[in-house]
Amino acid sequence: MPTLTIIGLGVAELDQLPLGLYKFIKQANSLYIRTEDHPVVKELAEEGLTYTSFDAVYEKHDDFSAVYREIADTLIALAKQQDVIYAVPGHPLVAEQTVQHLIEAERAGQISLQIKGGQSFLDPLFAAVRVDPIEGFQLLDGTAMRRDDIQMNQHLFIGQVYDAFSASEVKLTLMEKYPDDFAVTIVTAAGSSKEVIQTVPLFELDRVMELSNLTTVYVPPAKERDQRYKEWQTFRDIVAVLRSPEGCPWDREQTHESLKRYAVEEVYELLQAINEQDDEAIVEELGDVLLQVFLHAQIGEDEGYFSMEDVLEQISAKMVRRHPHVFGDVTVDSTGEVLTNWQAIKETEKPKVTHLLEGQKRQDSSLLTSFNFQKKAATVGFDWPNVAGAWDKFDEELQEWKQAIEHGTTEQQLDELGDVLFTLVNLARFLKLSPELAMQQANQKFERRFRHVETSVRSGRGEFSDYTLDELEEFWQQAKQLERGE
Repeated sequence: MPTLTIIGLGVAELDQLPLGLYKFIKQANSLYIRTEDHPVVKELAEEGLTYTSFDAVYEKHDDFSAVYREIADTLIALAKQQDVIYAVPGHPLVAEQTVQHLIEAERAGQISLQIKGGQSFLDPLFAAVRVDPIEGFQLLDGTAMRRDDIQMNQHLFIGQVYDAFSASEVKLTLMEKYPDDFAVTIVTAAGSSKEVIQTVPLFELDRVMELSNLTTVYVPPAKERDQRYKEWQTFRDIVAVLRSPEGCPWDREQTHESLKRYAVEEVYELLQAINEQDDEAIVEELGDVLLQVFLHAQIGEDEGYFSMEDVLEQISAKMVRRHPHVFGDVTVDSTGEVLTNWQAIKETEKPKVTHLLEGQKRQDSSLLTSFNFQKKAATVGFDWPNVAGAWDKFDEELQEWKQAIEHGTTEQQLDELGDVLFTLVNLARFLKLSPELAMQQANQKFERRFRHVETSVRSGRGEFSDYTLDELEEFWQQAKQLERGE
């Protein structure tokens, strides 16, 4: 089988190319190069070397992935017929997607591959910005970089920043995590006689004109904690410090049990922010809810039972497992089918229960417990065929409660009141309304209106006893009119 030999041209001029590679190239009969835009290629051309360039392929496609795929496919076809030499900038195994495609072809038995080294751009890059890579670094492709790829506590090198447009995309991605004025360094032609190093604030990254295919952007580690507030690990570290011996006494004392009421309170406050459509408040309250999650995870880790990684693993696996129509080959045509599949998958995950209502009780909410009981019973057909039956049952229970109030004991009255509330929850379920949320909204509404009444009293005669019930009702109606904007 013919051999496809890949060689690296290094990052600088011809005098930095190893002598062995230089002799090998000079003897080449069938030489292909990814691009002519390299100092070594220009000097070899002046010496009379002939080659075939793939620069024209770049003009045919709108994205680099298609360019690299076509180059690789062309080389694979050639290598099945004859020996071929393919030259790339830098080192063949550093940031060369065409080479990765060729390695895949080798593994599939399509071609015989040989790789000869060449200096990568990393060595002179480390020297240019004075970085020891053992401290930890990332090398990212600027054309495909995502916010979540970035580790802010490491040295970050971004290649493929070759013009103002790509620099703008990189800048916007970085600004999702770093401060706008964070200092970044632009290194062009590292290690060559034309090396240029320039440090600028992040927001000016795409305004620099010395950008080319030899440009790399260097982002140093964000050493200050407040520069890394947008990173998950920073928040996790903060929570760990709070729970540490040197941390906060209150946080150290907390347990899963002691935090229960705070979890409920924070969720209610989040719901209120959502109801008020206050985006800033939603952000703040989501943070408070997230704090509860991290605190429980940290307690689990401190006690040696579980960690945040276990939490993430379980919820990630569950989401993939319960969405086979997204992550698998199941086809659905409606939201109803999605919910049916979800419930069926959920049933296979849970251990068999002795009683249908097991696991449905919610200690912190009798309304939610009632809702769950009725919803679970409905899954086996224990339900009214339509909402009319639920209304009739409500009327029946209401009459029984009235009779108990007139003739029954306190215990009977309480029992019948429970039946009335239970049937109200059932009506809410039929109408797809949340009784828990409805109760929260009613409480919030009462609080708002009563505060207006209280303020009116204090700014008037000063005491509730100074007003008749009709006068207080007038204040209440004023509060309602204010809410309606009347």
